[in-house]
Amino acid sequence: MSSVKEAQSVSADTSAVKTDSFGNVIDPTVGFARGSIIRSSIDEALRLRHGQAVAAKRVKLLGAESIGVFTGNQRDFPIHAEDIATLCEEWVGPGLAAEELRQVAIGHMGGKTEDAVAVFNRTSAGIIATIAALANGKPVVSVVPPGGRSHASVVRGSKIAGVPVREVQGDKEWAKTIDAERPALVVITTVTSSLERLDDHITREVADYAHALGAIVFLDEAYGARLRTVLHGGALSLQLGADVSVTNCDKAGLSGPRAGVLVGRPELVTAAAAKGAEFGMEARAPIAAAVLRSLQKYEPRDLREESAAGQKLAEALEQKMGKDLVKRSDLGPMVDEDAVLRVLLKLAGREGEKPVVVPCEATSALGMVLLEDHGILTVNTHGQPGARVSLRLKPTLDALGRTGGFDAVVSAVQKSLEKVAGLIHDRDAIARLVIGK
Repeated sequence: MSSVKEAQSVSADTSAVKTDSFGNVIDPTVGFARGSIIRSSIDEALRLRHGQAVAAKRVKLLGAESIGVFTGNQRDFPIHAEDIATLCEEWVGPGLAAEELRQVAIGHMGGKTEDAVAVFNRTSAGIIATIAALANGKPVVSVVPPGGRSHASVVRGSKIAGVPVREVQGDKEWAKTIDAERPALVVITTVTSSLERLDDHITREVADYAHALGAIVFLDEAYGARLRTVLHGGALSLQLGADVSVTNCDKAGLSGPRAGVLVGRPELVTAAAAKGAEFGMEARAPIAAAVLRSLQKYEPRDLREESAAGQKLAEALEQKMGKDLVKRSDLGPMVDEDAVLRVLLKLAGREGEKPVVVPCEATSALGMVLLEDHGILTVNTHGQPGARVSLRLKPTLDALGRTGGFDAVVSAVQKSLEKVAGLIHDRDAIARLVIGK
């Protein structure tokens, strides 16, 4: 098998063109097909802005309790009142919090006593900065779980570094890819944003192999640092053999804020932090203070509760839509974007017609109806450019209570599908739903 097939290269110079099940060409950076409404990151940003406006309108009419967050991201801001004049102060605050933050982050990630810590304004920022700082002009090898793919920030970070990224799944011949590319940096995604998971023993094997060839090993543990350990009994992040690892502070049991925490070898963390500061990606003092408080109050039971609620919701949605359509993740049900569009076409009686929208536009429209009519906020309206576009319902701790419970959410999905199906033949109507006027 050729190295291109094995590595599933997503670099700009690849000649392989992938399509979705409708024949639409997939953008290799984000992993989904773009259409005439969502043509680029700019349109994704317009969709986000419109989603925020729809949410704001609902809150003004019905109050904040009328919206439940199903993105899996809690995004609280857990600072103490006394932190505002101390740790949140921009000049002195970071120094006051630095050692306490370093210690709690090292403990959370299973690092060494001498390890360093840097906080970024997003996990994506931490990934991009680390790749830009450490790629050293060589192709980046990205090892991902079977069935998964690299986060868009891995691809974008490699582009900023001016190097290609060679992606290979953990059940493929990743050693051949590392041998062929001789990278300075190997990125391992332990759990993807769609919650595909890499076994710990594979992560260790890749890390050991990469180290033997002189490469630095970087773990994308946005979800994995807690999901692997709490739900699957895995090892703490930096006990898997990596040099540096990054996690997200507002998902998988952490309450927020939105931020990325990088932990690992001091010289590597310092290089990544410096690169992040060049790009304006560093977390300011109030964010760093909230990260400290979030890590301090972390309780694994919160993640277990989220997971249990997600499983019950998946079961209820399966009963309504069928197990062949609804897939389960550790945090809740998922329906592939292609499958969503097929359901809409079937409901509309248009199965034999060529759709006027692509799957990501269909799921975005569905997300807007779920939000506006039922208060169900998903990544389909509030995801940043490059976020996955499947329908994913990952309830945060109070989401189900705010939206009426399991049966109400399942009913809302069905009603929203029927509403969008009535418009699925009308490209302009879908565009109004997705990005507004």
